[in-house]
Amino acid sequence: MFSCSWRKFNAFRKHVRAFTNMVRVVEVGPRDGLQNINAVLPTGMKIKLINQLSQTGLRSIEVTSFVSPKWVPQMADSSEVYKGISKYMDVDYSVLVPNVKGLEKALSLGVKEVVIFTAATDSFTHHNTNCTIKESLRHCITIRQICKERKIRTRAVISCVAGCPYEGEVKPTKVAKVAETLLDIGCYEIGLGDTIGVATPKKMGLLFNEIRAMTGGDIWRFAVHCHDTYGQAVANIYECLRQGIRVFDSSVAGLGGCPYAPGSSGNVSTEDLVYLLHGEGMETGIDLDKLVDVGNFISEQICVPNRSKVGNACLSKTNEN
Repeated sequence: MFSCSWRKFNAFRKHVRAFTNMVRVVEVGPRDGLQNINAVLPTGMKIKLINQLSQTGLRSIEVTSFVSPKWVPQMADSSEVYKGISKYMDVDYSVLVPNVKGLEKALSLGVKEVVIFTAATDSFTHHNTNCTIKESLRHCITIRQICKERKIRTRAVISCVAGCPYEGEVKPTKVAKVAETLLDIGCYEIGLGDTIGVATPKKMGLLFNEIRAMTGGDIWRFAVHCHDTYGQAVANIYECLRQGIRVFDSSVAGLGGCPYAPGSSGNVSTEDLVYLLHGEGMETGIDLDKLVDVGNFISEQICVPNRSKVGNACLSKTNEN
């Protein structure tokens, strides 16, 4: 059964997030954004990208993943990237780990925060990590236990919270059940990933109704990870803001996709997200102009169109002047 022990931890904070104007943006471009591009970006260029992002005011950056280079060749240089970046005191640098082997590599480099992952459908976990949800959660439990012993922060992400490329629509009850386990094992935050970008504001509202029912009304430990396949990411984020969510994943220039979700486009662009948040009176600490420059830089380097509408609009104005 769901343990309420985590709810007793820092009880005040569970109310603060829903009523504060502070929003934390988790930049996932260096990992989620680059893992699905055709060309393998040189290590030095990845390091330059992360260092530039660190100077925009971002406070959370997911820099790489310790996965098998056989399956994700773009991440083959993960150790070199993590060792090479400039680590700012006020920025959290996390890495994705799929298993204990990946965790051991991360720990050997002194990583302070890891991201573990699973999904809301067995079909997706099978294509992604060749196991069932139940088996995937066992891996998460093992990783979390090691991290707890080593005092390493552990964040979790659940893929396919609104729809699966193999099973179709996903019921909110399935998502809540997976989230319950991840909360029970002590993950400090659960990212809800609309991996194929099929969610709508109504679907997100129904999902959070279920999450609230599962947690007794608390959603302060949840974040949202939206893809923009159907152009609904910004609308969905607005609904999540209304629901009280104050942490969002995004990717500079809208880079990304998922190698195990055919047809999915990139994450919501960080530039578009920040423009929305600032327009709604939210505080992020991020310099939008600097962020636009970084988006333009990486788009040019990997020779792909910049998917950020805000980025392109800002660059057009600059060119006019």
